[in-house]
Parts: sequence; structure tokens; C-alpha cells
Amino acid sequence: MAQTDVLTPADSIAEFQNSARDFLRSQAPLARLRRLRGTAPGFEREMWKSIAEAGWTGILVPEADGGLGLGLRVACAIAEEVGRNPLSEPYIAGAVQSVVALQATPASALKSELTASLIAGQALFGLAWQEQLGQLDPSVLETVATRSGATVQIRGCKRWVVPGNGADGWLVSAREPEGPALYWVRADTPGLRIENGARVDGTFMADLILDAEVPAANRLASGAAAREALEQALETAQFVQAAELLGITRQAFDLTFSYLNVRVQFGRPIGSNQALQHRMVDAYIQVQLASACLADALHAYESGSASLAALASRVKARCAHAATSVTRLAIQFHGAIGITDECDIGLYTKRAMYLCSWLGGVTAHRRRYFNLTPRPTGTEAATAEPGSFPRAADWAAMPEAEFRSMVRAFLKRNYPSHLRFPSRRLRWHEIRDWYMTLSRQGWLAPAWPKAYGGMELPPAKLLAFFEEFEQYGVARVPDQGLLMIGPILVRYGTAEQKERFLPKILSGEHIWCQGYSEPNAGSDLASLRTQAVAYGDEFVVTGQKIWTTLAHDATHIYLLVRTDPAAKKQEGISMLLVDMKSPGVTVRPIPNMAGDAEFCEVFFDGVRVPQANLVGELNRGWTIAKSLLGFERIFVGSPKTCQYALAQLDALATALKLYGDAAFAARFSELQLDVADLSAAYSYFADIVKRGEELPSSVSMLKIWATETYNRICALLVETAEEHGGDHPVAGAGGFAVNAVAPLMNAMVTTIYSGTNEIQRNIIAAQVLRFPRP
Repeated sequence: MAQTDVLTPADSIAEFQNSARDFLRSQAPLARLRRLRGTAPGFEREMWKSIAEAGWTGILVPEADGGLGLGLRVACAIAEEVGRNPLSEPYIAGAVQSVVALQATPASALKSELTASLIAGQALFGLAWQEQLGQLDPSVLETVATRSGATVQIRGCKRWVVPGNGADGWLVSAREPEGPALYWVRADTPGLRIENGARVDGTFMADLILDAEVPAANRLASGAAAREALEQALETAQFVQAAELLGITRQAFDLTFSYLNVRVQFGRPIGSNQALQHRMVDAYIQVQLASACLADALHAYESGSASLAALASRVKARCAHAATSVTRLAIQFHGAIGITDECDIGLYTKRAMYLCSWLGGVTAHRRRYFNLTPRPTGTEAATAEPGSFPRAADWAAMPEAEFRSMVRAFLKRNYPSHLRFPSRRLRWHEIRDWYMTLSRQGWLAPAWPKAYGGMELPPAKLLAFFEEFEQYGVARVPDQGLLMIGPILVRYGTAEQKERFLPKILSGEHIWCQGYSEPNAGSDLASLRTQAVAYGDEFVVTGQKIWTTLAHDATHIYLLVRTDPAAKKQEGISMLLVDMKSPGVTVRPIPNMAGDAEFCEVFFDGVRVPQANLVGELNRGWTIAKSLLGFERIFVGSPKTCQYALAQLDALATALKLYGDAAFAARFSELQLDVADLSAAYSYFADIVKRGEELPSSVSMLKIWATETYNRICALLVETAEEHGGDHPVAGAGGFAVNAVAPLMNAMVTTIYSGTNEIQRNIIAAQVLRFPRP
């Protein structure tokens, strides 16, 4: 199976991952997991010693304290391999959660002693913090610590503690008059009772019932320091837990993929069934979204651009959802054998169930992410000073917050307020002034190279640029020249073509449309019948194109034509650049469901086109067409449209005061995360374009996820608008003018154009996953 992965670890991280993989496969095979499950304590101290010797217990301990100081990224890399090769020993609880809590406490002799024993593998302990079902806030405490001279009495109950029996002790949180505190409590402390409980995967947790007396010197932290230690420990553990869930998801997917290709029914592998292939493509998308989410969150954590709590909830929610959906699909696709204990897929399914519920489930983390993350209202204050809008700058070096503030200020000053959040695609006469404003500013082509008049924004700044435009409600300009033919000419055009066409796109003299689709061809682009016959230094074009967006406003069209009718289906195709004012060109608008004439039919009746307008080689247009489709799919798959719709939904929800409704907030937060992870995946493919490389077939996942997310957002917009969801064209809702109907109607077509989503799934199934033909 050939997968294009949006998480490609750096070489140094890959080395740790490979080392962990080799260690786990040799020292902790699944047979060992089966042998130890259900047998208390469920792990072996000798193996814990081996884990320590491999350096895992010291990854998050600073070098100054005797550890490796390798950080969160390496801890996640190892956790991902633990997900693929399940370990009986409590890696997250013993080498992450308790370690981070201990390291966050002030310096003391006890801290040094515990750290040294943990790094050496001589000690195994956990963090006992949770008391309530579904608890995420560690400062909510009923356990009380009362000091009496040189001792402290701790009374209370800690639940879902890992590890339980077999641990040397625990870092126990308790409430004191001045706030929370963190104590070291040995396992043999009188007055401590341990009640082990089995988890679904055969490992154990415990309840600690405390009426125990410990030395006052066992207090490691109190007040704000204890609270910070607890929060850091839980959030880091949730982050690393997400990486383990990603590993489970990958392994479940790979096991299922292999099974579909070896299980034969009716004389063929069941993986040749298109219905199964499409569901596996959806599972593949979940793997890639989880991968992109983790990579993006790690980058955000290392750059300090978001809080650890918000990032932890984001990755836990995404990776838990992916693991749940993919493992359950795996059970279904394995058939009856999948529900037997002898089938390995059950081990991964049960481990996913445990991890998804421990330290907060999907719903809880979506809720926390929603509460911690600003909503996309686009109403943040603009702070840039007048005149601080450079045409060109070292955009990569500019801090993102400063860049965003500059863009917001520019929009606030220059974008027409009456054009914010339009309910339909604006025509050229309506948007021309804004187009020219961007042109004069030099911001019209943010992705183009500077040599051709673009901003050449790096992927992260490009996303930020788009996000600010969408959140402010900026209408889409006629952009086929900017997004499609411009990049194609940069790559394939002659020097003369670049000089003739590119500047006029930026000046607004040339407005382009696309001539791809034809009647009865649908997504079968290679079936085109529009012909171009060479006569002297011209081509004569005859045929018809359809679903041509805003062709009635365009001055030029880039056209796929058949120049060799005798050639095979995908050969003998060329690309031409055609002036729409040429004799023989006729345009007929086609009103859509919303009543807007956005699409057109374009007829060519003996249209003469100079051979100098041929892009690339004669009869080699299919290569260019595929590149254009890649650009189109990355454009359709960008987060722009989803962000725009989400901003509209947010504005309506704010006007109607819906965020107090827990059900609506939950649905909104899920969509908010869907768009965030779409952005993460998009940035990976945008970077490929930036490097001038060919987009891989896996870019189709962007088109699928973006358009289907867009439809979900717009459907909720209609539902949220209540009676206004059936009004036409514009209605007032709580003082907010909304057209809830038009966005959904526009959204429905996005799953059709640029190749239907079913075609995109076929592409991924055949060209990325390499399934046999149906």
C-alpha cells in the first residue's frame, strides 16, 4: 500500500521511532500482551527496567536532572509506536504523566531522589488526581490534607489511577487551606487501601482510598505550583495519549487493508468491492487528518502559538475520534473472525476504547477546545497603524500575530462593508473595485512568486491570510487566473506567454474562466469532444463547454481540446488560451437552484486561436490538465470556504444567543475542529505547491473533506436559522441579516465539481491505496 502521509517526521525523530518499533516488536509482542492481560498487576518490572534502559523514562526529564530532555515530540513518536505495538506497561502514566508532574514541582531532595529512581527504572509510580466522573480540571478536590506537626493526614478517594497494584507509590493531589498540594505517598503507607479494577483491554486501574499519614516533608508542591504541575501533567499526557491513539488507528487501518486484499469471496479479493473501497478511503482520510492534527499541534506547541490545554484537547478529540471510527470499521470489515478473541484487531479496538475514555473523551475535549479557543467572528480589533501595509516584506520573518493584525487592519480600512458575507458569488462589476484595490496593494496573488508580482507567502502565512479574509467576510474575487492558469503558466508557459498574460491578470485586464467540463462527460474529463484543428499558424476550435463559472464576466478562457482524434482517450489533448471576444464564441448563463446565474454554457463555432496560445506541447495537455486538477482540488480543498461558512454560522449563533445551548455548542465545536484539521492537512499540500512539486493523488482527500465539511456547516446554518432556514432570499434573525438557504445550495455543488467526491474516492482507492480494480 502506498500512502502519502501528512506527518513526515524529521530524521532524528524517525530514528527514535524506528528504535522504539524494533524494541517493541522484539520485547513486547502481542503474544506477551495476551499472556499478561487479566493478571494483576498486568505488567512486569523487568520490562519496565528495560524501558528505562531504552531511555523512555528520561525523555521528558531535563538533562540537568539526569534525563535526556528530548521533549514532547519524541515522547509522541514513541507513543505512536506503542499504539501500533501495544505495551502492557503503563508508558503514559509512568513515563509521561507522573514524570511531568514531578518535574514541574520546585527543587527538593525528594524530587531528586524520585527522579533518579524513575530514570533508572528502579521505581514505577503514577499520578493520583481524579475524583469525579469525566473530570478534566485537577483543581476540583475533595481529598483533604491536614497538617499536624511533622506529619500530614490525607483523607479522600482517588479514582481511575494508573498504575494501581504493582506501583511503588503515587503523587497524590489534595486540598489544603491555601489551595491544592501534591504529596508523595508510598504504596505501603498505613491507611492506604488499593482497590484494583480491570479495564476493557485487560490492564488495570485502581481506586486509592486514603486515610493515611505521611511525613510533611513528602509535600512536593503547593498552591499555584501544585496546580501548574497537575495541569501540565494532564495536558501532556492527553497529548501523548493522542499519539498512541494515532498509532492504533494506523495499525487498525493497515491490518484491515491487508485483510481486504487476501480475503477472497466469489473468486475475487473483497477489497475489489467499490463500496468497501470508499469506506476505506474515508478511514484513510481519518488517519491523515489525525496525523496532520498531531503534526500541526506539535508545531504550535513548540512555537508557543497556542496553549497546551487547547492543543491537548484538539489532538485528543481528533485522534480519539479517528481511532474509534477506524477500529470499529475494522471489526466490520474483518467479518465474523473480527469479533473473535484470536483476531488481533480486537486488541487494538479495546485499547482504543480504554484510551478514548481515560483522561477525557471526545465530547469533553471538544467542549474544552471550544471554551479555550476564540470563535471565528472576525471582529478582533485591528491594531496596525495607518500606512503600515507594505506591498512587499519578509513575510516569513514577520510574527504571525503581527501579520494577522496587519491584514485585519487593511480589510477594515479598505473592504466595502456592504459586501461582507455575501450570500452568492459576486459578479465582476460588483467586485471589480476590491479586485483593483488588492492589485494596487500587491496582495492580489498571495501564493505567486515575487518574480511574477505575487506575495510568495509561505504556507503558514498563506493560511493566515486566507483565514483573515474569510473571517472578515470578504467575497471571492474572479480568481481562475490567480489560482489556476497563473500557476500553470509559471510552470509550463513560454517566456512570451508569461510576459503577455501574467501582468494582465494582476491588472484586472484579463479575467479568466475554465473550459473543462462538457455535456454528458461529467467527471470523465478525458472524454472531451471539443476539437481544435491546426490551420497554418492557428487552431480552429469547435465544440461546447458547460458548468463554466462566471464565463459571462470572463475575457479569456483556458480550454482543453482534442487535437488528435485518433489518439487514445487521455492522449491527443492540448490546452489553449482563448480570447472570449473571438468570433464564434457564444455564452449562455445557467441559473442555479438559488436563482443565481453563476454557471454558463460556452459554445465554440469555428473559433480561430493563435498557435502561440498553445500551453505546453501539442497533444501533451493531459499532463497539464492533471496539474490543473491538482491546483483545483487544493483550491476547492482549502479551508477558505469552510472558514467563511463557519464565520456566518458563528455570527448567526451570536445574534441568536445560541452558545448557551450545550447541544449547539457541541456541534459547533466539532465543526470548528474539522476546519482546524482541514487547515493542517491543507498546509502540507500547500507546501508541496510552494516547492514547485507535483501534487500527489492524495490531494483528493482535501476535496472530499473540505466540501463535505462545508456541507455540514451549511446544513447546521439552515437548521439554526429556524423558520429563516426556508426564507428567500434574505431575512433578519436577531438583528443579523442572514441568507441561510443560498450557502447550502452553493455547498451542494462543491461535492460535484472538480470531479465528484465519488470519483475522488476512486482516485485515492486506486492510486494511493492501490486497491484492485472493482
